[in-house]
Amino acid sequence: MKRSFLMLVVCICLSGCTQTTSAVIEEEVHTVNVAYGNQPGEPLDQQARMWQELAGERSDGRLQLNVYPSSQLGGESDMIELAMRGNNVIVFTAYDFLMDYVPDFGILAAPYLADDFEDLLYLPTTDWYKGLEGEMNEMGLALLGKKTIYGERHLMTKEEVQTPDDLRGMKIRVPNNNLYIRAFQALGASPTPLPLGDLYASLQQGVIDGAENPLPVLQGTKTNEVTNYLTLTGHMKVMSVWITGTGMMESLPDDLQQILIETSEEAAEYAHPITEKESEEALEAFEKQGMIINEIDQELFREKAAPFFDSMPTWSPGLYEMVVDLIEERPKEIGS
Repeated sequence: MKRSFLMLVVCICLSGCTQTTSAVIEEEVHTVNVAYGNQPGEPLDQQARMWQELAGERSDGRLQLNVYPSSQLGGESDMIELAMRGNNVIVFTAYDFLMDYVPDFGILAAPYLADDFEDLLYLPTTDWYKGLEGEMNEMGLALLGKKTIYGERHLMTKEEVQTPDDLRGMKIRVPNNNLYIRAFQALGASPTPLPLGDLYASLQQGVIDGAENPLPVLQGTKTNEVTNYLTLTGHMKVMSVWITGTGMMESLPDDLQQILIETSEEAAEYAHPITEKESEEALEAFEKQGMIINEIDQELFREKAAPFFDSMPTWSPGLYEMVVDLIEERPKEIGS
C-alpha cells in the first residue's frame, strides 16, 4: 500500500510539473529586432511602431518587436546576412536590393512600370510573385510586409529640367545599385552613386547637380536648400518589403508566425495614407519656400526610359512584358 501511495504521489507531481512546464513554454516571450535606415517620425518609422504595437497586442505580449531606426544595428547587407544565419532580426529593404538574391524581383522597382500603386500592390498576390518568394525561402529568407509603400520618386536639381534632353550630362545622385544606374543612363543623365548622408554636401560642393527620391526624403535630407527646381517626374513608384530568416520564423510557435505575418501587412496598410499625406505636405512646403516646381509630360520620360528594360542582363527574357500583362489582368476592385 505504501509503495502504491508513493507511486501515486510521484505521478501527480510529474503531471503537475509537465503542465507547469507546458504553461511556461506557451507563455514564453519571443523578441525580434526590427531594423531600418529611416529616421524616427518618417512614415516607415510610424509603420514599424504600429507593427510593434499590433504584434504585442495580438499575441498578449508573447511576441515583442524592438524597433531600431537610423541603421542603429548596422547596414542593410549585414543585417540580411544575420537574418540568413537565423538571428532574430527583421530588416527593411527594397525589391531592387533583392536582385542580388533573385534578380527578377528588381522589375518591381523599374521606371514607369505601373501607373499607380494599386497595380504594384496587386503583384504580390500573383503566382509569379509567389514563385520568386519561394526562391527566397530556399535561400533561407522570408518576406514580410510585402505591400509597404515607400513613395513616388521625383527629381530635384540646380538647373531646370522639363524634358529628358535637359538631363543630358547632369550628375544625379542615385542609390548604389545597378538598377538605378542603368535607369538614369537610359534617361540621359550621368548617374552618380552616393550614400544618402553625403547628398547635401555633394550638392553644396558641386560634386552632383541633383538628386531623386520621394518628396519626404528630399525634404528630410534638406535637398531643397541646395537646389532650385523640383521636377515631378514620378519616375519610380516604390513598393518595398521586410526581410527575415526562415530559421527565425520556424523558431516561433505556429500562432506567433501567423501573427507576425498578418500584423506586418496590417502595419503596411496603416502607413499608406501617412506616406501620401507626408508627400502632399512636403510639396506644399516646397511651394511656400518658392522652389520652382515643374509638372512635366511624364510620357516623354517614359519613352526615353524604355531601352532600360532591354539592358538588364540578369532578368528573365520577356520579364517586362509578362509583368505588364499581369498588371493589365488586375481585377479592378482590388486595391491597396
